[in-house]
Amino acid sequence: MSMLIEVWGDYACFTRPEMKTERVSYDMITPSAARGLVEAIYWHPGLRYTVDRIYLLKPFGLDPEDEASTEEYTQRPIQFTNIRRNEVKSTLLSSAALSAAKGGTPPVLYTSEDIQQRAAMVLQDVHYVIECHFDLTDKAAPSDNPGKFQDILRRRLRKGQCYYTPCFGCREFPANFREWPGGSIPALKVTQDLGFMLHSLDYSDSANIRSQFFRARLVDGVMECRDVEVFT
Repeated sequence: MSMLIEVWGDYACFTRPEMKTERVSYDMITPSAARGLVEAIYWHPGLRYTVDRIYLLKPFGLDPEDEASTEEYTQRPIQFTNIRRNEVKSTLLSSAALSAAKGGTPPVLYTSEDIQQRAAMVLQDVHYVIECHFDLTDKAAPSDNPGKFQDILRRRLRKGQCYYTPCFGCREFPANFREWPGGSIPALKVTQDLGFMLHSLDYSDSANIRSQFFRARLVDGVMECRDVEVFT
């Protein structure tokens, strides 16, 4: 069951894992971020989403002579901007939470000691269409079927319902969403090699969760995410 979901927002940060201290965003939304965004709208243990491709609806504001120049391009293209964000330098360990659940001292973070201001290079004025489909899992009930789940997802998209606010990488960057209204998606003459990008996380071994990467490419404004070669 394939779905087209339009998403847009003021800011986005899809953090590159190789940047340890300061956040630097990928040029495009990652497949894992796109799947998380859709799951925020509707999730059920009986289905599993797969992101097939992502359409770029606004070109990058890098080259004003680019062939993709449009009125929207010259007014509000997608571009990088720098902001400063408050983050904590410490993390709470799961072992500390488990100890607290057994009657130990609850873990705490002290704001005055742990808050730090860090720079972040984020995307501004993003606009995409996510094409995804779902498959039924072994946790689906006998009465579950693809048509039922598709109707629920479409109804939630139409009403703007979600389990929690979908976001573009960080919770303070909320995403607007709706079902693509129909018709062909406008093609942008943007072709670019985006380099290696995070594709997903492999949870097959819970004790050794591995990141999976793929060589991301934009071809006429479309990034293919399905049936691509992944690396761990």
